[in-house]
Amino acid sequence: MTASKLVDRDEFIRWYNDGKTYKWIIEKYLEKYDLEIGNGTISNWRSQLELEKRAVRDVSLIPWAVNREHRYHHTLHMLRTVGRLRAGEPTPEARRKKAKAWLRNLEEQDAVVHYDPDTEEGWWLVPRRHGIDTDIIRKPDRVTRQRKARE
Repeated sequence: MTASKLVDRDEFIRWYNDGKTYKWIIEKYLEKYDLEIGNGTISNWRSQLELEKRAVRDVSLIPWAVNREHRYHHTLHMLRTVGRLRAGEPTPEARRKKAKAWLRNLEEQDAVVHYDPDTEEGWWLVPRRHGIDTDIIRKPDRVTRQRKARE
């Protein structure tokens, strides 16, 4: 069994609870300790230290089963960020600013997000249907999401 690369337990907990991104923690570990770690390492530490999961999945914002090729699109990232903000979860300032600007853009265009898995792009901004699309997404005819939101 190999030794853990977790150098300072309290420091990691503080960083994690402060909402530092996995990327930030990875870069800080390399800079401060000259240790290369990855996302899996951070997830393992989070689990071992019994810290709460960060993943907030707001089914009302992402009711679709999203194809693999569309999972890293900016629009999905923004929907997840809005979900985190609505849940009161710690969110880095840069992400909050991007989400607020993105929401302003939706409002200015009177648009909502639509997902079409059968297209190459997948994600679209479409005109809001007043009285039907009451949030920031196009109300789908049916929910296709397979998994429930994580607890």
